[in-house]
Amino acid sequence: MTRARWPLEDYDLAATLTSGQAFRWSRSGPAWEGVVAGRWVRLEASGDQLSAEVSEPVSDWAWLEHYLGLPESLPSILATFPKDAPMAAAISACHGLRLLRQEPWECLASFILSSTKQIVQIQQCVALLSERFGDRLPVPMGKPAAYSFPTRARLAAATELELRACKLGFRARYLAGAARALASGELSLDRLGNLPTPDARDQLMKLPGVGPKIANCVLLFAYGRQDAFPVDVWVLRALRELYFPRRRPNLRTLQRFAETYFGPNAGYAQQYLFHYVRTKR
Repeated sequence: MTRARWPLEDYDLAATLTSGQAFRWSRSGPAWEGVVAGRWVRLEASGDQLSAEVSEPVSDWAWLEHYLGLPESLPSILATFPKDAPMAAAISACHGLRLLRQEPWECLASFILSSTKQIVQIQQCVALLSERFGDRLPVPMGKPAAYSFPTRARLAAATELELRACKLGFRARYLAGAARALASGELSLDRLGNLPTPDARDQLMKLPGVGPKIANCVLLFAYGRQDAFPVDVWVLRALRELYFPRRRPNLRTLQRFAETYFGPNAGYAQQYLFHYVRTKR
């Protein structure tokens, strides 16, 4: 195995990996094991240090640093959040929560599968898809098998029945349609990164099963677009309970508020509100 270490400051690894951004991580004792960029990875945060292990030789760890957002200064990001009581409570409860930067296709496909599903169910679907249609990856002796996320071409060639066998339900049709659109070149995820956020969002929403929430998740978690503010039931609850406790604003009003109130790192603020409301007791 190959190992690397980084100094760790203002980074809550467990919160980051379990906050509904990515669905490939599982707890293994004090560590977390998952798949990033087609590699089995073991991560452990201990005190002021983050350690990573992979099963094959690695000379450049930039891919993992980028995925984990290690170069970012969290204090600088939090300083741009609104100075209000709800945001202060979210920061206090979730301090160290980071945004991951995921591969766009896996991120898109995973969120297409997320419709009306809980996180544990999405994890199960992603695992079944990867086992059936991905490639088996090298893992250390004694570790469970791990698989790469299937390519868009591989899923484009699958039948809806084959996809439904991975517990996708009605989402199988949407995933197949999106995979075929991308595999045919109808839409390029690479070129999407060069578009302004509103144009990129419009392009994503042309894909089957992709509405504003999924498009914004992809733009935020894969492309790092901080002006993308995903709104799901948890974020709606956060906005209504924390910012409009005596009113019942409609979705359009809440979206307008979110787009203008939370500053240049609105996407980051959204994740703090999402995780705070979802986990607070």
